[in-house]
Amino acid sequence: MERHYPAGFWHFQPGGCCHGNPPPAANHTRACYDASVLSLSVRDVGEWPLLRWRLISAGVILSILFTLLVLDFRQACSAVTGLWLAPVFVVVAVLAAEEVLSLLAAKGHAPIAWPIYLGTVALALAACAPIWMELASGSRGEKAGAESRGSGAALAAEFGAPLVALGMAMTLVFFVEIRRYRQPGQAIVHIALSTLTLVYVGVLSGFIAALRLYAGNRWGMAAVVSLLLIVKFADTGAYACGRLWGRHKLTPRLSPGKTVEGAIGGVVTACAASFVFFHYLAPAIVGPHYIRPAWWGWLVYGLVLAISGMVGDLGESLLKREMGRKDSSTWLPGLGGVLDVIDSILVAAPFAYLCWLAGIVGPG
Repeated sequence: MERHYPAGFWHFQPGGCCHGNPPPAANHTRACYDASVLSLSVRDVGEWPLLRWRLISAGVILSILFTLLVLDFRQACSAVTGLWLAPVFVVVAVLAAEEVLSLLAAKGHAPIAWPIYLGTVALALAACAPIWMELASGSRGEKAGAESRGSGAALAAEFGAPLVALGMAMTLVFFVEIRRYRQPGQAIVHIALSTLTLVYVGVLSGFIAALRLYAGNRWGMAAVVSLLLIVKFADTGAYACGRLWGRHKLTPRLSPGKTVEGAIGGVVTACAASFVFFHYLAPAIVGPHYIRPAWWGWLVYGLVLAISGMVGDLGESLLKREMGRKDSSTWLPGLGGVLDVIDSILVAAPFAYLCWLAGIVGPG
């Protein structure tokens, strides 16, 4: 019985016994076909379920995030800016710290966990200090909230509270390492790794909260959405361009899947996303008082976020490669863990905040 093969079937089966060419004889057909189907099936099992779970996980995360952003922007149940996002911010920071500790444990590093968790929570709460001050003062409404956050005490809380929290967390880390010290060789390593976790997760994530609290409800929402949107579009553009046109490895030893073509595609996509955001989405968020940045402003912003986001992505790849792990966790099917989702955002956040603070974008 004659078999009909899909167009291009033999071309995409380099591992089959026919090596990309149609079989020369009918009695050879079944063996080649079976071997090639087996190769195709293994590839499908490895890729398509992963893509499906990645899309499902991403859809769930985006739905939850969009809902919380809308509730926070509309100030549902409370006129305090950032109140809906603050609990999520704390939970995500703790989960990310847990994943860093899990990565370290893969190579036998064992800094005491509870001071790191406590310090991470303290840093997250400290980054949201203007929210708690606004709640305590009973400020209501956009104007009152902006005035409250613009006061000297609020500014001191926004910048000083995270430093105080970091200092106290470091003191606690030193205290517990002093308590368990037995012999030379590990104390400095434990302190260094504890500091790495606190700064990488607690300090960097604080800039996300700072963006949300920037210049009132509307400008703050525009700031944090710009970070999330542009960085994730850069990630998506880099992935798509790398898959389509990637030829030259960007970091072959660290992350073999990343290519120079993908990096260029990510930068271009980020700049395009920045243009669209500041010309169409930001005016809708801010309203009639929106100030459009100069052409070089949105271009620099997209470029800076794309490059810093790539450094964040590669930085987490460095941690995973060093610890011999593929993903930071497995609780997000298809995506890995929290760190795998926010790695680029964490490193891009301080650069985004600097751009808004310096007036490159935003009200100035």
